[in-house]
Amino acid sequence: MPQPMYLTREGLEKLKAELGHLRVVRRTDVAERIQQSRERGGTAGNAEYEEAKNELAFIEGRILTLDNIINNSVLIEENRASGDTADIGSTITVKNQHGQIQQYTITGSAEANPSQGTISNVSPIGKSLLGKRVGDITEVNVPSGKIKLEIVAIQ
Repeated sequence: MPQPMYLTREGLEKLKAELGHLRVVRRTDVAERIQQSRERGGTAGNAEYEEAKNELAFIEGRILTLDNIINNSVLIEENRASGDTADIGSTITVKNQHGQIQQYTITGSAEANPSQGTISNVSPIGKSLLGKRVGDITEVNVPSGKIKLEIVAIQ
């Protein structure tokens, strides 16, 4: 059975919109480019034709990926996080061993964007924070080594 893909309602709508755009607009545009390049120069040695075929293959792969994500999605309810325990959908404020304060919102991997403070529930930091309470300290193995994080607040 496939892993559930945790998404916010907004994230799910964005993925559905992207899927619709790929199916209706991009797929049709690229199919037309393939047809036009085939008519202009055949298929053998036609760089434009090959490029369009590769783009269509990418689009088809992305459509399959989006279908998989959407079909296996589990909505993150906005009120799901109790504030007591870190869960998917929680925003957690932590203090690292150097005293720096950071804030993370735990999302599913499809919506994770660490530069914007959203991390995946399957990332090392995300996994280590799940189930923790304010005051708990967790050690996380990250590419640069081990870090300690103290949970300061959960929203």
